[in-house]
Amino acid sequence: MAEQNNAAFIWSIANLLRGTYKQADYGKVILPFTVLRRLDSALEATKVAVLDTFEIQGDKPAADFLLQQASGYSFYNTSPYDLKRAAGDTGNLRANLVAYIEGFSPNVRDIFERYDFTAQLNKLDENDLLLLVTQKFSQIDLHPETVSNVEMGLIFEELIRKFAEASNETAGEHFTPRDVVRLIVNLLFATDDEILSKPGVVRSVYDPTAGTGGMLSVADDYIRHLNPEASLTLFGQELNGESYAIAKADMVIKGQDIENMVWGDTLTNDGHHGKHFDYCLANPPFGVEWKKQQSFVEREHLDRGFDGRFGPGTPRVSDGSLLFLLHLVKKMRPVTKEGGGGRIGIVLNGSPLFTGAAGSGESEIRKYLLEQDLVEAIIGLPKDMFYNTGIATYIWILSNHKPVERRGKVQLIDATSQFEKLRKNLGDKRAEISQANLENIVRTYHEFEETETSKIFKTTDFGYTTITVEQPLRLSWAITPERIEAALAAKAFEKLSAGDRIQLEEALAAETALDAASTTNSTEFAKRVQKAVAGLGLNASQIKNLVAGLAEHDDDAPLVRDAKGKLVADAALRDTENVPLSVDIDDYIAQEIAPHLPDFWLDRSKDKVGYEIPFTRHFYKYEAPRPLEEIDADLNKLIAEISQLLIEIEK
Repeated sequence: MAEQNNAAFIWSIANLLRGTYKQADYGKVILPFTVLRRLDSALEATKVAVLDTFEIQGDKPAADFLLQQASGYSFYNTSPYDLKRAAGDTGNLRANLVAYIEGFSPNVRDIFERYDFTAQLNKLDENDLLLLVTQKFSQIDLHPETVSNVEMGLIFEELIRKFAEASNETAGEHFTPRDVVRLIVNLLFATDDEILSKPGVVRSVYDPTAGTGGMLSVADDYIRHLNPEASLTLFGQELNGESYAIAKADMVIKGQDIENMVWGDTLTNDGHHGKHFDYCLANPPFGVEWKKQQSFVEREHLDRGFDGRFGPGTPRVSDGSLLFLLHLVKKMRPVTKEGGGGRIGIVLNGSPLFTGAAGSGESEIRKYLLEQDLVEAIIGLPKDMFYNTGIATYIWILSNHKPVERRGKVQLIDATSQFEKLRKNLGDKRAEISQANLENIVRTYHEFEETETSKIFKTTDFGYTTITVEQPLRLSWAITPERIEAALAAKAFEKLSAGDRIQLEEALAAETALDAASTTNSTEFAKRVQKAVAGLGLNASQIKNLVAGLAEHDDDAPLVRDAKGKLVADAALRDTENVPLSVDIDDYIAQEIAPHLPDFWLDRSKDKVGYEIPFTRHFYKYEAPRPLEEIDADLNKLIAEISQLLIEIEK
């Protein structure tokens, strides 16, 4: 295909950089040059009209709008140069190219600034490569009439992929493997093929962690293939400057509105505030702390509640991936009488499934998602799918307009065996999802049936109530050397002077000599302690701590009661039980707790409802251990081999 030939030719130019650039840095030159040549070709026909308009309008307020009209695009260039004219003056090539880039409208010039392209031009010029590289790119015909936006997108994606694979140490941070992206996109659009095939359909897709724009590109390709007449608008945001430049350049190449790609931190500065989208997809960073964003996020959570993005709660600061999921939930197009609704496809690690007990931020987020019936399916992926991690990963599919048969239910799909081994590892990526694997996974999703690899649950199946089981306190008091040492370790005695501590120890030791027997009468014991330490200047709090420190648990002691006669709970024996929401708590207590504990009660004021999704447990298959005889035989065989080797060494 023509796009493959062009991509191969552009890739071959990268070979010119060998020795001057590290392989991982080739993209810093080749990608912006590719964008430059595409823009150069696109603006060729209207170059004169733009220059004439610029001469008349200059810096007038309406200049930007009129220059866009003159160029026929949402961008323009007011420099007298184009790529060929700049290369024609070889003595001033570097200066000409810098002037050419500075002549672009700000929304495009931003791309080259993010690449620090001027610095690359300087480096190429210093190493006598600038003219050769410029001439090579000038030979490529990337005019829109020759290479369509779709074809140009394929060229750019192929280059991004090659550079990402050549730079495995950083690829995983900003580049999601295409096989994973294709699966997410296929699952995201799985139920909407009929709607998307209709003439004149208009849809929007959004990625808050766009990276180099790969997910948006694959989504765009899917829709174009399904319905060339569909109108799909892409939106994104990216924090990394270079990745943002690539994503924005990809938007330009595809003919999308480049203002829809925003730079910045999605969590602290929503670049598409107030907007909603038909489809949202993301691969947020795994296990990355959000301490820098913590004050902003928690302020939004407290001040705006569910009117903001983080109403359900916030996860622990060590992993912010669930914050991006909450952000996407807020971005789904609302359901109206006329239709609407949105869908989400997001890749997460295992932590969001189960981390956090009832009442924690993670549990509260899961509780919200499941009680609002937003979670449609979770797909467990094979390990070793990503460039920079081999951990288990999962695709979550969410929707606020589930089909009738999926309402109140969640489908878990075990796709961990759906992969092919790579012939050559790419960083930590050792496996890929083939087209056949993809079709199997999507088919399993579509069929929505109980199988070995597909489990269907009610949303409430993942919920539980954490109840607190108390047992009464039983104590005995005594003054012994061991108890004295433990008691004086309390914080209340930290500031005692060495002399005062010695006096206190001697006073208690004297009591020990008189009587070290234990007692269960706390009132009489407290009077004895007060008498023993009288005159040592201890305050009431210190005496109370001293009495408490001289106590120990005693199963044979009477139950301890407070001043009102109420039983006191033993904190050391306090326990919690997780009772599934489908189980009556009173029945659970009667069957699981009462037969085992003679004295207990529940503090129902501490009840908390939590949610977790124990994905792996539902697909666990017991494998019987090997027979001992077989293991012994293998060990004996190994011992014999070692013995033989030792005999040979001694010879």
